[in-house]
Amino acid sequence: MALNHSDDVRPVQRETAAGAGAQILLLALLGTVIGMGPAGWLTGLVFAFATWAVLSRALRRTRPRAFGPANRVTLGRAVLVGGVTALVADSFRAAPPAAPLVGMVAVALLLDGVDGRVARRTGTATAFGARFDMEVDAFLILVLSVYVSVRLGPWVLLIGGMRYAFVAAARLLPWLAAPLPPSTARKTVAALQGVLLLAAGPELLPYPVGAGVVLCALAMLVWSFGRDVGWLWRTSRAGTAGVAQAPVRELVAP
Repeated sequence: MALNHSDDVRPVQRETAAGAGAQILLLALLGTVIGMGPAGWLTGLVFAFATWAVLSRALRRTRPRAFGPANRVTLGRAVLVGGVTALVADSFRAAPPAAPLVGMVAVALLLDGVDGRVARRTGTATAFGARFDMEVDAFLILVLSVYVSVRLGPWVLLIGGMRYAFVAAARLLPWLAAPLPPSTARKTVAALQGVLLLAAGPELLPYPVGAGVVLCALAMLVWSFGRDVGWLWRTSRAGTAGVAQAPVRELVAP
């Protein structure tokens, strides 16, 4: 049910402002502990502002009754991803301590799925919440890909960029934008991307092993996207054939 007045959405938007405030506090903590440089600060602040602006716009459009406990979990994950983004941007100046980065990524990955369970148990699952969760996941994978690519090479960026390339392709090929059926395999592959990139990132593994781990992650992702694209193509062709054959069936029907 939509809210009737624009003022009614203000309490919900205060939560996004609180998230931006939490992001700035986290950046201040990281800056104090590790001495983060200008690139890290600027990137973190841009992330905080962009997240607040995008969420505020989405909330004005969808007008939910309340932000909801599940979206609060996702917002907390977004704050952690903002901290990771700042550290990765700062890593081009000097390698950040592994502990803060690994800790934030690990917590963000552990909380992935918690927001979905909370939404289902509280009856607050929404299309907005699902999209919010997906975008946070995708951006975390992109940032981790950038971080790992410094060590293993630019080919790692294929992992982080694949979802965005798919979205861009869907603007040119509308059949790619059709809804996909639920898939445990797809969810598993997506969840493993962050785990495998994290394992290869902090130089815990020798170079050949780390490269092999990330290659496995890329292969799984290519398989998952390829399977989905194949399903969408077959479905679109079947639908086109059905529309084209409908008049014929009507003509020959008794």
